[in-house]
Amino acid sequence: MRIFLSAGEPSGDHHAALLVRAIRSHRTDVEFVGLGGPQMASEGVALVADLTSLAVMWLLRVIINLHRFVDLARRAERSFLDARPDVCVLVDFPGFHWWLAWRAKRHGIPVVFFCPPQIWAWASWRVRKMRRLVDHVLSALPFEHDWFMAHGVRSTLVGHPFFDELKPATARSADPRPLVLLLPGSRGQEIEGVLGTALRAAARIRRRVPEARLAIGALHGRHARRIEEVVASTAEAAGLGIEVHAGRTRSLIAEATAAIACSGSVSLELLASRVPTVIVYRISGFAYVVQSWFRRARFITLVNLLACREPIGPVRPVLAPPAGVPDADPEAIYPEYLVVHDPAEQAAGHVIEWLTDEAARRDVLARIEAVAEAVAHPGSANLAAEAVLAIAEGGRPVVAADRRAA
Repeated sequence: MRIFLSAGEPSGDHHAALLVRAIRSHRTDVEFVGLGGPQMASEGVALVADLTSLAVMWLLRVIINLHRFVDLARRAERSFLDARPDVCVLVDFPGFHWWLAWRAKRHGIPVVFFCPPQIWAWASWRVRKMRRLVDHVLSALPFEHDWFMAHGVRSTLVGHPFFDELKPATARSADPRPLVLLLPGSRGQEIEGVLGTALRAAARIRRRVPEARLAIGALHGRHARRIEEVVASTAEAAGLGIEVHAGRTRSLIAEATAAIACSGSVSLELLASRVPTVIVYRISGFAYVVQSWFRRARFITLVNLLACREPIGPVRPVLAPPAGVPDADPEAIYPEYLVVHDPAEQAAGHVIEWLTDEAARRDVLARIEAVAEAVAHPGSANLAAEAVLAIAEGGRPVVAADRRAA
């Protein structure tokens, strides 16, 4: 059996690696090939190319790299022709993966989307493309599974792979001082947009809570070096003693008392460790207006979507961004700021409250615990492996069974 996998971002590379490991636990004769990153390669996937090096956002960056994506799509299609896979598994990264799905389908290769694109949030009209190009979706979130099924897309609810290796922290650091963790993102443009706000918020926190420790988690050494340069050149960060760590995000989360983080899947890691968190995402005024016309999810943070009663629904479009920083929605467990202006004061205010007001901290921890108990369960990769193998063998996985109790 031959399985083609493609993952375009570090998180997707991680999820695909877990899936490969789970499939091998069921069948040892499977050959894996595809596009991905170092974690997939470490699990024995024969990489056509490293797609994770091209993780980009926003239209201009995509256009600049368009020729490279076209070349990768052609190389993947050549792999289809040289040795036809039994199934093509795509992990997130929708822009490029639509091209890949089209090429797989025209060669009669079944297409499975694991951790599918969040078209329910940003581009609901693309469900027609999903129905046309994708044979089966392995949904990560309960409301996502319900939405796909309601729109005629075959889906199996497997849960989110982030929870496969994550457990609530059972031991904290021996240092009794609270740790405030800053997580500015895994992409260069996210770091540039969020880090300044996080540093200014950290300065406010230190003034109010002098004993607080401050640390920044970076994905790898290159990001850590860039972060250190910004910290050294930021007046507000002078004398704060902020530690910068590369490749230690998971262990830092286990120690954290509170966090300020860029929006992304890391919110699920923070949920699993029950860490009160403020979510920050800085964008331009133009991008703010555009997203307001296309977004169809109440929040941008997965944890908040899992916690609220009606996660999917249109957002009121605007013609201009707000003049200041809007208040965070009180229903959000993780206060979130998708903003143009700097929310450092607001972000710091939440963290200071959690560090100084025991009642406020107990309240947010109780809300976090309720959501974590409902959704933070391992087993996603194993359920996904069973579904992928069923499709590769010419069958169909269970579609309608409710996996929530798994």
